[in-house]
Amino acid sequence: WRSIEQMFMDLVERPAWVHTALERITAGWLSNLEQLEALGALSLGNGNTRLGSGGYGWTDELPQPDFEGEHVRLKDLWARAATQIFTDGVSPAMHDEFAIQYEKRLLERFGLSCYGCCEPLHNKMHVVRKIGTLRRVSMSPWVDLEKAAAEVGRDYIYTHKPNPTIVSMEGWDPELARAELRDAFEKTRDNVVEVNLQDLHTVRREPHRLAEWTRIAVELAEEYA
Repeated sequence: WRSIEQMFMDLVERPAWVHTALERITAGWLSNLEQLEALGALSLGNGNTRLGSGGYGWTDELPQPDFEGEHVRLKDLWARAATQIFTDGVSPAMHDEFAIQYEKRLLERFGLSCYGCCEPLHNKMHVVRKIGTLRRVSMSPWVDLEKAAAEVGRDYIYTHKPNPTIVSMEGWDPELARAELRDAFEKTRDNVVEVNLQDLHTVRREPHRLAEWTRIAVELAEEYA
């Protein structure tokens, strides 16, 4: 058993041991995926299917042009990876060495891939870009919005994740929600953006907050489209 704190120390003190463990885990996942493909146990996810840490699978680029209509392969699917515990406390170089280099071996078996969840990636896009099938990047509430937008550009889908406390606070303030969303849309106006409000724990028994937030988000999305 290794705690997260100890694992962080291992990255510095026992890197070879960490690589051995990651190699074994990666090999196991590759074997598992190959077996699922061989057994015909996969199904398409290019429609109304939620993907990973947010977003849906709608695309006309999957399945692949040579898909024969029955046997779904890894390359016909979306994939997703994230390394949430590698926040700003782990350098981009170490994130690349101990995460990306293993994750990309899995993700590149698939047709398209998503990366990220709650870890701020605005300082790490240069290593995330190494994933050859990358199409969508999760930008959490803790990113530097302007830098993140510049780093992602129009190369990938920018998945904007507002801070969910906006609908969970004691008092619901739709104008504050509008201001926060407008700021995000303004800073990402040159990106290909999707907005994903998630990780909600309460709406204070006022579910109408979600409907109102969604209406505001749609209005602003249409304004900035």
